[in-house]
Amino acid sequence: MKLQQSQVWKQGDQYFRIVRLERLEVDYKAMKSPNTKKGTHHHAGKKEFCRLLKNATLLTGTEIWSAPPP
Repeated sequence: MKLQQSQVWKQGDQYFRIVRLERLEVDYKAMKSPNTKKGTHHHAGKKEFCRLLKNATLLTGTEIWSAPPP
């Protein structure tokens, strides 16, 4: 899995945006809609974050903006 800053992942009804990516740590934001800025910030180790995304799908630019509002 290749992680990059500003990626948006969808898992169920929740979206995760990578805010800051370091070698062993990830800061991310959990949101109900990828189009809003409302959400909660979280900090996790890279291994823990990858486990969180195990069944998630990576969204592309067009999928992010066409997502339904919350």
